[in-house]
Amino acid sequence: MNMPRFYCREALSPGAHVELPEPVARHAVRVLRLPPGAPMVLFDGRGGEYPARIERIERDRVLAELGAWQEVERESPLRVTLVQALQAGEKMDFTIQKAVELGISDIVPVESRRSVMRLTGDRAGKRVAHWQGVAASACEQCGRNQVPLVAPLEKLENWLARPANGALRLMLAPDAAETLASLPPPAGEVQLLIGAEGGLDPQEVIAAGQAGFRPVRLGPRVLRTETAGLAALAAIQALWGDFRQ
Repeated sequence: MNMPRFYCREALSPGAHVELPEPVARHAVRVLRLPPGAPMVLFDGRGGEYPARIERIERDRVLAELGAWQEVERESPLRVTLVQALQAGEKMDFTIQKAVELGISDIVPVESRRSVMRLTGDRAGKRVAHWQGVAASACEQCGRNQVPLVAPLEKLENWLARPANGALRLMLAPDAAETLASLPPPAGEVQLLIGAEGGLDPQEVIAAGQAGFRPVRLGPRVLRTETAGLAALAAIQALWGDFRQ
């Protein structure tokens, strides 16, 4: 796990000679100062990984030689989707990074009524692309070979109109009657809804309940948005996921 790991978006194949993507090459040579012959691990997000070594370093290019594909996975057996209302500043980056480390399967950024940050048009698309990069970088660090998808930004009310398809839908509420520990293990996917800095608007809480979201509490304290989702994810993994392994 201490060997440098890099995500390559293009599909990889055993024995191939590949040119590393420019950001990866720059990080490998200028930041880590890896020399020719240095070992590394490459993955393309389709599952598994490839041992590789730097074949040669040119002025603007780094070429690597791939070894045999290895069926290595570090995915949680529990599929969890985080539906996260937009957070201000760098909180979204932090939440996405740590959620990937905690084994999240998918991330759905949504605009809620109390979201401080507002994104539209090209700005929204560029921000989602940035968050997808954050997810990929987190996979490099934590050893995952499948990169969680960051979905396009949409309004919470529009996302709530989609069918649950059998998923266990949960939202946090300090005054909820149920706790995570009181629920039976889910039979399939879990969808976790987290509000923005001011929480969910009362009308959004009602709409989420009508869409099948069950309110649950995490102890007696009110958690900040950047704490709530991550604490819930850790608890879910401890109760039903791979923290038990």
